[in-house]
Amino acid sequence: MKIKKIIYTVFLFFISCNFFIAASPPRIIPYILASEVPLAGNAFITESATGSTETITNSGLENWTSENTVVSTYFKVSNAGILSISLKANIPLGNSNVKVTINGVSQNVSINSSSYQIYSVGDFNVSPGYVKVDLQGLTKTGNYFGNVSHIIFDGPAALGNNVFCNDPNYYYWARRGPSCHLAYTVPTSNDVLYYYNEVKIPAGEDKIGSFFMVNGFQEGYFGIQVNSETERRVLFSVWSPFPTDDPNNIPEDHKIKLNCKGTDVVTGEFGNEGAGGKSYLQFNWQPDVTYKFLLKGQPDGTGKTDYSAWFFAPELGIWKLIASWKRPFTNTYLKSFYSFTENFYPDYGYLGRKAEYGNQWVQTLQGEWLPISQAKFTVDATYTANQRVDASGGTVNNTFFLRNGGFTNEVTPLNFYFNVATPTQAPDINVNDLPICGTLSVKNSNIRNDIKLYPNPAHSFIKIKGLNANFWYKIFSSDGKIVKQGLNTGNEININDLLKGSYVIYLYTDKQQGSFKFIKN
Repeated sequence: MKIKKIIYTVFLFFISCNFFIAASPPRIIPYILASEVPLAGNAFITESATGSTETITNSGLENWTSENTVVSTYFKVSNAGILSISLKANIPLGNSNVKVTINGVSQNVSINSSSYQIYSVGDFNVSPGYVKVDLQGLTKTGNYFGNVSHIIFDGPAALGNNVFCNDPNYYYWARRGPSCHLAYTVPTSNDVLYYYNEVKIPAGEDKIGSFFMVNGFQEGYFGIQVNSETERRVLFSVWSPFPTDDPNNIPEDHKIKLNCKGTDVVTGEFGNEGAGGKSYLQFNWQPDVTYKFLLKGQPDGTGKTDYSAWFFAPELGIWKLIASWKRPFTNTYLKSFYSFTENFYPDYGYLGRKAEYGNQWVQTLQGEWLPISQAKFTVDATYTANQRVDASGGTVNNTFFLRNGGFTNEVTPLNFYFNVATPTQAPDINVNDLPICGTLSVKNSNIRNDIKLYPNPAHSFIKIKGLNANFWYKIFSSDGKIVKQGLNTGNEININDLLKGSYVIYLYTDKQQGSFKFIKN
């Protein structure tokens, strides 16, 4: 009798449990191995109309009002098969119907609670690799389709190693995407004075937010950017030796000082990823065009090092000075030659980008050009922390390439060495003709040695001795700006309107061209 009573009691317990389960609102009961993907670090607004209000915040998708907006969330699975998908969501008022799409297959789900609930969507068949989950609003009774904090997935395809950003410290960096690098093998232990490199961005790979860094060195970087639909830059920056992300914290004696800059170059300070001096030229560089970069690093003999950068665009046909910076507490020639590809706008982190780097050379202090034929592939902490892994590299057309973003499934072993055929044609650059502080770029200068500028220093005028023909001239300030120009017919050149300082005058006739430095007192 006692045994029958126990059996009856257990029976009633299970009956009551089933009653309460049946009476509860329909909700997913997650598998033990279910993964919750926070939209805060893995989602992007991939389609939207003008005036849309949707945003991705540290809480996930918010202000979801437009049926034209598509929000895409990405994660990577290692197995093929069925994925069961759920949403963790709420809606401030009313209810809504939402479409969830994977690989072209869509299922709908209703959101109807003001508190966060887990809503089961259904099963989808996926392949190994990155999975894209699209959300799009269909109907709503209030102003919002809801707020979504997580995509939850489980099922057979979820077994194994899955990749997505689950660390709040990486939300910002994961939405930017992992950066990847080429560390070049420099074939000498001698002091290196110049780095030379070329880059071409294939058509369609020049996405907004891209930074294709070409000539990296131990104390800074030099490359090209896509800053907006209407602006592109050539950027050259040098880090301060003072460890900080805020330039305002740098002591005066640790600041990066500008020696000079090229015409139309903007200079200032930068922060957030280290801090120091920056310089950039707004230049509308184009895909499928090869651009050349030259960098010089030379100690000045006082415990500081001067870093100077030049950019060659075939559209211009000349080497253009970007800037020359002086770094304190530094006494070294160039070290740690590298390139990288990255995205600096989180909202564009779902887009892929690619750069091809080729024909690398270094010039030693003795003036010998040496070719580079090997580079090591490395990645940043976002990748190594397994928060996002769509970065790869390789070789193509005897150049090195880097690719990041786009949630591709290409895999490149970390610290893998790539090799290309050794370049044979050294850069055709006369470094003495390069524009730099106190000089001017004068290619093939052929002005006679007996032609002189006087007086120097000068107060109110300068004259050119030995040049009998009429000549044109341009006077440049120390920061590369033209401050005076004209045609001289043999008379003195009035400089009363110039401020005190150093200048360069560039002279040219039909047969001769050259430059002189002078000082205005």
